Amino acid sequence: MLNEFDLDKIDISVIPPETEPVRQYYFMAKCREWVRGFEDKNGRSPSCCVTTFGCQMNARDSEKLVGILRRVGYQVTESEDADFVIFNTCTVRDNANQRVYGRLGELKSRKKRNPHMKIALCGCMMQETTVIEKLRSSYRFVDLVFGTHNIFKFAELLYRCICENHNEQGMIVDIWEDTDKIVEDLPVERKYPFKSGINIMFGCNNFCSYCIVPYVRGRERSREPEEILREIRQLVAEGVVEVMLLGQNVNSYGKNLDTPMSFARLLQEVEQIEGLERIRFMTSHPKDLSDELIQVMKESKKICRHLHLPLQSGSTRILQLMNRRYTKEQYLALAEKIRREIPDIAITTDIIVGFPGETMEDVEETIDVIRRVKYDNAFTFIYSKRTGTPAAAMENQVSPDRVKEGFDRVLKVVQETAREQVSRYRGQQAQALVEEVNAQEEGLLTGRLSNNTLVHFPGDAELVGRIVTVSLDECLGFYYMGHMVSQ
Repeated sequence: MLNEFDLDKIDISVIPPETEPVRQYYFMAKCREWVRGFEDKNGRSPSCCVTTFGCQMNARDSEKLVGILRRVGYQVTESEDADFVIFNTCTVRDNANQRVYGRLGELKSRKKRNPHMKIALCGCMMQETTVIEKLRSSYRFVDLVFGTHNIFKFAELLYRCICENHNEQGMIVDIWEDTDKIVEDLPVERKYPFKSGINIMFGCNNFCSYCIVPYVRGRERSREPEEILREIRQLVAEGVVEVMLLGQNVNSYGKNLDTPMSFARLLQEVEQIEGLERIRFMTSHPKDLSDELIQVMKESKKICRHLHLPLQSGSTRILQLMNRRYTKEQYLALAEKIRREIPDIAITTDIIVGFPGETMEDVEETIDVIRRVKYDNAFTFIYSKRTGTPAAAMENQVSPDRVKEGFDRVLKVVQETAREQVSRYRGQQAQALVEEVNAQEEGLLTGRLSNNTLVHFPGDAELVGRIVTVSLDECLGFYYMGHMVSQ
């Protein structure tokens, strides 16, 4: 990679847009020049605040944004009184959009007080045409808008925003409808020094009828396995002991590569990396979870004993309306196979209550699956009508009263079965990755078991980032209190 001195000599007019990431490092160097001027004029470095809405994919994207901002010279803060504020948005539900609009209203007054302030929006919400129209008409104080497909262009867009005089042309909007680009080797600022998410693929081909993701993230694109392995090796060299492989549907990884590779095979390659202690992944689609993957998980010494397997509904009729492409019976058979082959695994799930046309009989079907699978935890959601999805146009939208009744019943059973599942480890010893100092009680650390359960125990802050053996003394619903046995 060219260093900053080399990049200063480059004439950007001769670098074609497709030459990445060299082009972006050029713009980082130019932005750094602007930051030096800001520092000379104001006696301080400019500050930035990156706020993330949504899933692990968005969180990983935000780490890339922060990495570029730090390289340019910005000081990162959690205060939205910063000189550069960026919202990395989620649009999986309509109320996610409303949260962003509400936060933007608060930023308007802050921007009036800070003449240096720039406001940027990116992420899934920006891929919607109606959102861009609303921003242009009602939120003209926003400086920069870009989407999910060209996040790698952030340095170039930042240059246009802070270095060029764009006030006359107004808001900078750079939205791509789709892309086949995967750009490697850009800066990343990890939240944790000892664990990291790794994008192995982007986009989704499933088109569940309630979900906007394929429309805003695009079709599936898998990274080359050599690039994934190279990134993980570098992370391990920097002290990372746990990685989470990320994709909207990791089970379909590798299908679009010139030399196809299964996700199970990729896991086997990752496991060979020396110094890596733990491997996690999400999310798995039940229709694509193979016997090969189950066998690899069973035999692995590093893949964590946790599988997130979204159910969404236990009713075959509702699953068909959702376009999930499996039946209740197929899901139950899969869960039974997983439990049989990997007895110590924790299975978690997602459940939607109140999908159009859902009856209380359908809710009971979902409850039946919960009782039979015995989830260790479940993220239970009330269906939210999502404009732009087929489900939003369906008839028989369920009344709020009936939705609440079904949701309460589902939640009650989820909590009962989850407590029963988690409590089965009481009195055992297990390894925990120490993630942080407990914020609620002084002298306690918080660790995460292989099965994703949290345990709180006394210890010194210097243990953060290390894997220790703990005794699981007392189960308090969904977590444990314990003590350390050995380091």
